[in-house]
Amino acid sequence: MKLIVAYIRPEVLRNVKCALYARGIYSMSVTNVLGAGRQKGYTEVYRGIQTEVNLLKKLRLEIGISDELSAEAVQAIEDSARTGHEGDGVIFVLDIADCRRIRTGECL
Repeated sequence: MKLIVAYIRPEVLRNVKCALYARGIYSMSVTNVLGAGRQKGYTEVYRGIQTEVNLLKKLRLEIGISDELSAEAVQAIEDSARTGHEGDGVIFVLDIADCRRIRTGECL
């Protein structure tokens, strides 16, 4: 099994979910996160004070998936999350040594 961890822009979540659903991939966890990368951030003026915003809002998408479907899932995320601008995100694919269903104790 593989664990896919993707950091994406919040506005592309719907596209990513549709692309995964079209491939029969429904199980996922989504978390709001703040992060910094090559995009670096921006400055804004709030109540007359200039502030630097360098932690930007992103979504962390986690998918536990079989080895056979992992490449297809990564391709779906990559294609549907790409805007062509800096800050589109990153995808990590990790090996899972063991995975068990809590209710039944079965290995997945």
